[in-house]
Amino acid sequence: MASNKKRVWLFHEGNAKLRDLLGGKGANLAEMTNIGLPVPPGFTITTEVCNEYLKGGKKLPAGLVDEVNKALAYVEKQMGKKLGDPRNPLLVSVRSGAKFSMPGMMDTILNLGLNDQTAQTIIEATGNERFVWDGYRRFVMMFSDVVLGVEKEEFEHIFTQMKKRLGAKLDTDVDAANMKKLTVLFKSHLKKRLGREFPSDAVEQLQLSICAVFNSWDNDRAKEYRKKEKISEDLGTAVNVQTMVFGNMGADSGTGVAFTRNPATGENAMFGEYLMNAQGEDVVAGVRTPVDINELAKQNPEIYKQFEEVCKILEDHYREVQDIEFTIEKGRLFILQCRSGKRTGPAAVKIAVDLVKEKRITREEAILRVPAEQLEQCLHPRLKDRPKEKVIAKGMNAGPGAAVGMIVLDSATSARRGKAGAGEKVLLVRRQTNPDDLKGMLSSQGVLTAEGGRTSHAALVARQFGIPTICGCAEISIDEKNRTMTTRSGAVLHEGDWITIDGTEGIVYTGKLATEPPTISGEFKEFMTWADKYRRLKVRTNADTPEQAAEALNWGAQGIGLCRTEHMFLGDRLPKVQKLILADSDGERKKALDHLLPLQRGDFIGIFKTMGELPVTIRLIDPPMHEFLIDIEQKTREDVMVLRLTKPGSKVLDQKEKLLQKIEEHHESNPMLGLRGCRLSIVFPQIVEMQIAAIIGAACQVKKTGGNPQVEIMIPLVGIVTELRLLKEQLDMVAQATMKAEGVKVTYSFGTMIEVPRAALTAAEIAQEAAFFSFGTNDLTQLTYGISRDDAGRFLPIYIDKKILPEDPTESIDRSGVGKLMKICVDDARAVNPKIKLGICGEHGGDPRSVVFCHQIGLDYVSCSPRRVPVARLAAAQANLESTFERDK
Repeated sequence: MASNKKRVWLFHEGNAKLRDLLGGKGANLAEMTNIGLPVPPGFTITTEVCNEYLKGGKKLPAGLVDEVNKALAYVEKQMGKKLGDPRNPLLVSVRSGAKFSMPGMMDTILNLGLNDQTAQTIIEATGNERFVWDGYRRFVMMFSDVVLGVEKEEFEHIFTQMKKRLGAKLDTDVDAANMKKLTVLFKSHLKKRLGREFPSDAVEQLQLSICAVFNSWDNDRAKEYRKKEKISEDLGTAVNVQTMVFGNMGADSGTGVAFTRNPATGENAMFGEYLMNAQGEDVVAGVRTPVDINELAKQNPEIYKQFEEVCKILEDHYREVQDIEFTIEKGRLFILQCRSGKRTGPAAVKIAVDLVKEKRITREEAILRVPAEQLEQCLHPRLKDRPKEKVIAKGMNAGPGAAVGMIVLDSATSARRGKAGAGEKVLLVRRQTNPDDLKGMLSSQGVLTAEGGRTSHAALVARQFGIPTICGCAEISIDEKNRTMTTRSGAVLHEGDWITIDGTEGIVYTGKLATEPPTISGEFKEFMTWADKYRRLKVRTNADTPEQAAEALNWGAQGIGLCRTEHMFLGDRLPKVQKLILADSDGERKKALDHLLPLQRGDFIGIFKTMGELPVTIRLIDPPMHEFLIDIEQKTREDVMVLRLTKPGSKVLDQKEKLLQKIEEHHESNPMLGLRGCRLSIVFPQIVEMQIAAIIGAACQVKKTGGNPQVEIMIPLVGIVTELRLLKEQLDMVAQATMKAEGVKVTYSFGTMIEVPRAALTAAEIAQEAAFFSFGTNDLTQLTYGISRDDAGRFLPIYIDKKILPEDPTESIDRSGVGKLMKICVDDARAVNPKIKLGICGEHGGDPRSVVFCHQIGLDYVSCSPRRVPVARLAAAQANLESTFERDK
């Protein structure tokens, strides 16, 4: 039974507001058609149809083919041609188009409608045999790959072999007769591979292509992209069927991609590339290295002037930077697509500031336009020095920033070796990249390609995800078989060798060069000043050293929300801590503590001096004691095994066995739920008493020299109010005694970390004993879900893949579970203690969506790693603006 809902829209029937239904591409094609731009006519099948198709066993819904035929008939009437008509054939493209741009992730078919008869008719009509056979062989390759599942590389290999036989360097060097032979070879290869003829019926070609584009919503690269970009899996893609125009009809035809402003730097100048006698896939896929758009002004001033005017119209219309695909057919300009241009973080900031100064948008709009996550790209390292003697190649500067890594020559190796977390620093080097390389690109420090331009797939992805990238580096050649990269000078580098790239300048260096962090200045500083005026949430940092604290201040931190004291026990201090833990008597324990106290005091003096009068929240020791004994246990166990063989019954063996027994006494079946946090402080109070003496003593010393530290002492893992009450009374006595001994009074307070669900549920009791709460959402998430963060990697990806969970709850706050506990805690705490300070210091504190949630439930601050501070500042401003707009509606 046919649907009553409109499922197929002619371009002139839609508009830019219908992105949910028509996808971004379809909505923009409709909008451009209605403002009078030269858009080849066509129609869009909605995203709803895609979802119905995928849920219905990948079958086109009843009645859809009739609706498609009706829309096609309208386009045929407009063009005076008919799809599949051997006397007057219409050719079309079939393209994807989701609500959110996913460049290169889904599939496209060009030149649809070609068969032996229509090809001959077009040859007779145009007198251009080479153009037709070039288009036909492209269609056979693309259709076979996208629709029939025979990989494009197999056809590329056949073409490469032909070019070698002919001595042709470029595709354009192959004449009409050989293009015809190539088409025949392609069709023969398909028949050999699948045992079937290439479909010649244009209606069948169209229906199969529509299905293939819908199917591409679920391909691996599209899923990977959506996961990275946090795009919902249930949006679906629209399908756009559009009349073909041809850039490969000769020297007066061409195709290109351009941005109305530079997407790498934000400079207000047209940025783009084109190729004459080519189709769009040649530019985007990077199979040929294109020419800078400014050359078009010399080659064809009239077309360039027209295109400049189109750029101005579109940027004025959308009040936003546009990414535009165009084709020139026999000297006539056509616009095939426009969309909001993907850009780097630094470019996004500059463009937003410039558009405000040009009075095109308001400051509020500017703040809401820059994705908070992108700000981290503004903090990319840059090269300290640029030694000329280490330069080995130059290419196109496609993605700014410096990257240092070991050469890897394929995406799978990059993904494996550069895997997030425990991965190596790798740099992906390819002849060219394609959408299937996304996973490898995201795992690498940077990308270097021998072919392709600034608008190729590699460059587009690089700018979006902030990956330093050089494209079109013709001075290198890649040998995947022998796993080498050779420079024009003859230098051979092997996979695993270190190189450095400067994506800002487009220069490749041999070896590992030193990098340095950037500084806040110019548009970035101005933009962040605007953001700070609109946010309510304060932003602190997680910092354990004066150096980390200073870096965070540089990025705008307003205090320290988490200083982890256990990190101060590592390195060369670890043996002292181990002596403390394994001490046989109170005397030995006191001696070890006396060694540690001045060291801890020195740590805090440095931090307090750096932070001035800003608040510093210091968490007392949290991990179980066994974490400090792992290395000594392994060594002792090895010693015991050797001594049992070489010196059985000896005194030294007896000593080692006793030591091993003592170490094993600290073993726990589940240490993260065992003797740690406040429990450890209650059972072994001497450690935290030493820490309080060091903290307060340091604060007193800094105050004596003119400082005014604001000290917040956080007691971790509290789940029962009496835990906090007992420790607060005990530690307050140490603080008072320390101040009395120093002859100085300092400001300090006690609070707790909310990481145990019971603490959140009994917040009304605990808040009466605390000056502040800080949500430790790392542990709160683990304990709420009953999972271990270290082990959940074995099943969480499966849960997400099977849609049991929409995303990893350790990455963004689970609002319906963990978030509900947080809301209960906030409301109950404020009811009994209106002045209580509430914040968050888990990893979620730097996640933009989690920052929005923290704003919504009324926290006072978020705390995150130093480099995430600008991200959190912007996310907090956006949260406040969006809630203000909601209230004003």
